[in-house]
Amino acid sequence: MNIQEAAKILDEAAMNAEPVEQLSLDTQFTIDEAYEIQRLSIERRLSRGEKFVGLKLGFTSFAKMEQMGVHDMIWGRLTDSMLHFADAELDFNKFIHPRAEPELCFLVKKDIDREIGLDEVEDYIEAVAPATEIIDSRYKNFKFSLEDVVADNCSSTAFVVGAWQNINQDLSDLHMELKINGEVKEEGSSKAILGNPWLSVTNASRLAVAAGQVFPAGSYLMAGAATSAVFLEKGQRILTRVEQIGSVGFDIK
Repeated sequence: MNIQEAAKILDEAAMNAEPVEQLSLDTQFTIDEAYEIQRLSIERRLSRGEKFVGLKLGFTSFAKMEQMGVHDMIWGRLTDSMLHFADAELDFNKFIHPRAEPELCFLVKKDIDREIGLDEVEDYIEAVAPATEIIDSRYKNFKFSLEDVVADNCSSTAFVVGAWQNINQDLSDLHMELKINGEVKEEGSSKAILGNPWLSVTNASRLAVAAGQVFPAGSYLMAGAATSAVFLEKGQRILTRVEQIGSVGFDIK
């Protein structure tokens, strides 16, 4: 299996909501090759008319990095077909085995085309919002290697963004929770996101620029999960609440 074939397999699995076997069971490939598979898979979406709208980070928990035996975050690309807003109704049949994670989303103010420092983030970020990411591995039984998940666009499938808020506040230790049908299923602190979610911006700039990926003004940056992910079922109402920032809810139909 070559890189183009792998990209086609994952793209069609996502498009048809049909799981496939782990790529690594058939072919061994490096992390760099995995990112190239990811890029080619997303290029197939863009060729069908989807538009690039931002990036998401994964492994932003130091505990998760240690668990996976890695020393850096992973990242995936976001397109407009993945983007939803408050009170959206998402079709369960478009997913394979979806899970939800409470997050923060940043809105990019001007193009990020170089690695930026923590003291520069306010120059590049317009606003922050409560958000929920829906991850949905294209692999059977949600099982994959590190290279597999990177190739699969880090399980990116959908994200729901709430109302934008000003950025003139400390984001480093905000209480966050994920509710399903009114019941709290997961709760934690924004501190779980690299110790400070602003570091997601600096690290995303570093990782993206190294791959030749520019963040255009108006892009979204999903900062990473604050808690473990929760499996979703048809008929549920999902709500993410972030202290001081607000809430965002949506329905799975």
